[in-house]
Amino acid sequence: MKKTIILVVISLVFVSSVVAVWTAGTVLSAPARASIGSAPTDLVIRNVQFPSESGSMIHGWFIEGMRGAGAIALMHGVRANRTSMLDRARFLAHAGFSVLLFDFQAHGESAGDHITFGYLESRDARAAIDFLRRTVPDEKIGVIGVSMGGAASLLAEPPLAINAIVLEMVYPTINQAVTNRLTMRFGRLGLALAPLLVWQLKPRLGVDPGTMRPIDHVGSMTVAKLFIVGAKDQHTTIEESKKFFAAAHEPKELWIIDAASHVDVYPLAKTEYEQRVLKFFTTNLRQ
Repeated sequence: MKKTIILVVISLVFVSSVVAVWTAGTVLSAPARASIGSAPTDLVIRNVQFPSESGSMIHGWFIEGMRGAGAIALMHGVRANRTSMLDRARFLAHAGFSVLLFDFQAHGESAGDHITFGYLESRDARAAIDFLRRTVPDEKIGVIGVSMGGAASLLAEPPLAINAIVLEMVYPTINQAVTNRLTMRFGRLGLALAPLLVWQLKPRLGVDPGTMRPIDHVGSMTVAKLFIVGAKDQHTTIEESKKFFAAAHEPKELWIIDAASHVDVYPLAKTEYEQRVLKFFTTNLRQ
């Protein structure tokens, strides 16, 4: 009798855990749509749209810079939108760069049924670079990819035709990303729950978890790379970021921000961020 009760309790706990993780997957992959509203008036911005093979019409803003200064696509993180990149757009535009800000599919004003954590978003990344190639065909192109935006830029197939990239707090593999987030919330139980959440990617989103490994792509990217990571980041740990950096070929730079967790590092280290990023893009897009 006692064994039966124990088995029933274990079964109930397991079923409850599965239901909870499936519900979590529903919440995490739900679209983060939002009305963006009018563009800020302190910049000369025009509204743009361009199609993506993700199936979405991508909505964004474009700022035309000085001829020959270079163009930069800003790729936001998960559940954010182009407005989260506005401060970066401002200092880049003031330095003369052309700048494209856009909403990934299922984010902001871009349609989409599910967030796919870089899978479909990688097609949006490629569409954004294609847009810049058409719009400013003589410019060298750079990218700033924050978290999911960085993963999307690396997962793009074929590789993005760009000249330089800034990668901020990008997960090496989806398995590590999920495991880290669940262990932060549930401790050791998260280790057991993580495979259940990763498993959902295929039936729910049509995504093979084995393909969601930005670390496997960074080594084939021959352009200049600046990695920006937080020493206190628990979503993508400093150890994982260092392995990610080691997997990349030269030219590459690593900037570790001691006080940073998995946050928007720009306002945290504004002055140094602008100095480093402007130097990086000026060197690689204007010479």
